[in-house]
Amino acid sequence: MKNWISSSLIALVLVIAAPLAASADTWQIDPVHTTVEFTVRHMMISNVRGQFTKVAGTITANGNDPASVRIEANIDTSSIDTRSADRDADLKSANFLDVAKYPTMTFKSRKIEPAGAGAWKIVGDLTLHGITREVTLDVQGPTAPIKDPWGNTRVGASATTKISRKDFGLTWNKLLETGGAVVGDEVAVSIDVEAVKKK
Repeated sequence: MKNWISSSLIALVLVIAAPLAASADTWQIDPVHTTVEFTVRHMMISNVRGQFTKVAGTITANGNDPASVRIEANIDTSSIDTRSADRDADLKSANFLDVAKYPTMTFKSRKIEPAGAGAWKIVGDLTLHGITREVTLDVQGPTAPIKDPWGNTRVGASATTKISRKDFGLTWNKLLETGGAVVGDEVAVSIDVEAVKKK
């Protein structure tokens, strides 16, 4: 009886301790030091660049296990900035992002695969303009963790991808007399992330 009680107590301790041992580290995306930029072809002759200035999200991971990495990011679509007030207003309108109806763009990772030294492919769901599509991020990093002057632990990483506007229902355009369209369909996305480990 005594041995049974001891065994039961040990089993109970292990059951309670297991989730604690497997608990993931959580990193907060630092919006001040994170940039989400995009590039799209304009009138077949040049590129227009812009960015979203309001980004938030979390990254979780169990130690150094890459398979455990989970990313959730949210972007305020009304924070789009292309250095032109008129163009930004058009991009926020129902012609494009329709920010009144779709105020947030989200990304949720589903899996991560190695792609060479210090490189990864992160596959996840991007929800934009009310439509969710699978996208693959080509990631470099993360950097080795560092301590900032205030005692916070930080890491950084960079990512790129390309998406089709039409895949997300962003179909507005005008044809040019010389052929082609005012706005290109392919959008190149470049992301620089800095994240802070939650204490």
